[in-house]
Amino acid sequence: MPLWLVAVLGGFGWLQTYKATPGEIGVAPERWPLRTAIQRDPGRPTLVLFAHPHCPCTRASVSELSRLVGHFPQVSSRVLFLKPEDVPGGWERTDLWQSVASIPGAIPLRDDAGVESAIFNAATSGLTVLYDAEGRLLFSGGLTASRGHEGDSFGQRRIASLLTTGNADRHDSPVFGCALGHLGPLPAP
Repeated sequence: MPLWLVAVLGGFGWLQTYKATPGEIGVAPERWPLRTAIQRDPGRPTLVLFAHPHCPCTRASVSELSRLVGHFPQVSSRVLFLKPEDVPGGWERTDLWQSVASIPGAIPLRDDAGVESAIFNAATSGLTVLYDAEGRLLFSGGLTASRGHEGDSFGQRRIASLLTTGNADRHDSPVFGCALGHLGPLPAP
């Protein structure tokens, strides 16, 4: 087998492994944290998606959020965009911010220095937490089936089941995205 073919096949193998490797999931608080500055919508379920504004994988998470909110408009949605201390103002306001702003009922917010991510123990872009109307954690995980993948996923199915029946086979799913602790622009994929 020619060496170039081995290199190409190895590269594809590495890429597939990377796309299918989930990020770190911290343990989300069981109750809505009192010290958070994020406003929970009393009387409605509140969903929070944590996002690195320069993560290419997060585009799929935002797209899936739009689809989810379209089916469940009763959910109050917030998307927190990481803004490290040492980056210029507006660094977090990428086209992803604009995409979130165009989703009915979704509110894009800035997460200065990752304070809110730390409160919710969010370590990976795309992590989504869902709390019920009383502030109890229902779900913590991702909305995509792999990095940058749009379409059906365990996370979406579980959230849909929780919102329609109050039950799901599990209350988590893998999350695929860039580390939120990464400061500054990400290298090109």
